[in-house]
Amino acid sequence: MELIKILGVAFVTSVTAILLRSTKPELSFAVTITGIIVILLFLIDALKGTIAIFASISQTTGMNNGLLKILLKIVGVGYITEFGAGVLNDFGSPSIADKVTLGGKIAIVVLSLPILESLLQLVRGFLNLV
Repeated sequence: MELIKILGVAFVTSVTAILLRSTKPELSFAVTITGIIVILLFLIDALKGTIAIFASISQTTGMNNGLLKILLKIVGVGYITEFGAGVLNDFGSPSIADKVTLGGKIAIVVLSLPILESLLQLVRGFLNLV
């Protein structure tokens, strides 16, 4: 049901922004931003349940909560980066969108370093057993 709400807001926002673009471009921008915010609010509400499931999996498997948080941050950075770059492309700024994408990729690499470190420690432990 959430998807239908999101699609409805997206279509109404798109049509309204297109109709306003020729007469009042500043109002078209405001309508687009408002639609984006409403869609993000729907998505945040939907993600709460997903995060609860990840927490349950973490408790069941005994996985370190810190690693789970890092994974969720990486996914969040990826989605936010893609979303921001898409908005910038829509508003005619593809070069800035490319820089946002690059920044998101660098942020993901930085965030993933603790996971890489944990993986290397695990491999080192396996090699010590052999």
